[in-house]
Amino acid sequence: MKQLPTLAAVFAYLSLLTVGGGMAAFPELKALSVDVYHWLTFPQLIHFFSIGQLAPGPNMMMVASIGEWVAGPLGALVVVTAFFLPSACLTFAVGRLWDHMAGWGWRDSIQRGLAPVSIGLLLAGAISIARGAISGWLGGLIAATVLTLLLVTRLNPALLILASAVVGLLVYLETG
Repeated sequence: MKQLPTLAAVFAYLSLLTVGGGMAAFPELKALSVDVYHWLTFPQLIHFFSIGQLAPGPNMMMVASIGEWVAGPLGALVVVTAFFLPSACLTFAVGRLWDHMAGWGWRDSIQRGLAPVSIGLLLAGAISIARGAISGWLGGLIAATVLTLLLVTRLNPALLILASAVVGLLVYLETG
C-alpha cells in the first residue's frame, strides 16, 4: 500500500514522456523501475515489455503488469490510471487548442520540430531495450537480420517474429 503514491507519481510522469508512443518512455521507465526503485530487474522489464508487444490493445498496457507485480491488483489499477489519464487529458487539451489555432503561422513549424523529437525518443527507447534484450552473437545476428529484412523488404513483421522464435527454439534444443 505504501508504494501506491510512488507508483502513481512515477507513471504519471512517464505518461508525459510518451511523445510518439510508449517506446519513447522506455529508457526512463527502465531507469525508474529498475535502477531507482528496484521494482524489477532489467530482464523482468524486458519480459513485461515483450508480453505487452504481443498482447492485443495498446502495447503499453504492460505497465499494469508492473503495478500488479509491485502492489497487487490495486497497484495495477493505480498504474494504468496514472499512465493513461495524464496523457489522455493533455492530448485532448492540445487537440482542442491545435484546432483553434488552425490558421496560426507557427503551427507548421511546431509540427515539423516535434517530429525529430519523437523519432529521437523512439530511437532511444529501441536502443535501451536492445541493450538488455540482445545477448550473445546469435541474438545480435537475429536482430541484425530482422532489421535488414524490415528495411529492404515488405515482409510481414509477424513472420520475422515467428522465424526468430523458431531459430531460438532450435538453438535452445540443440544446446539445452
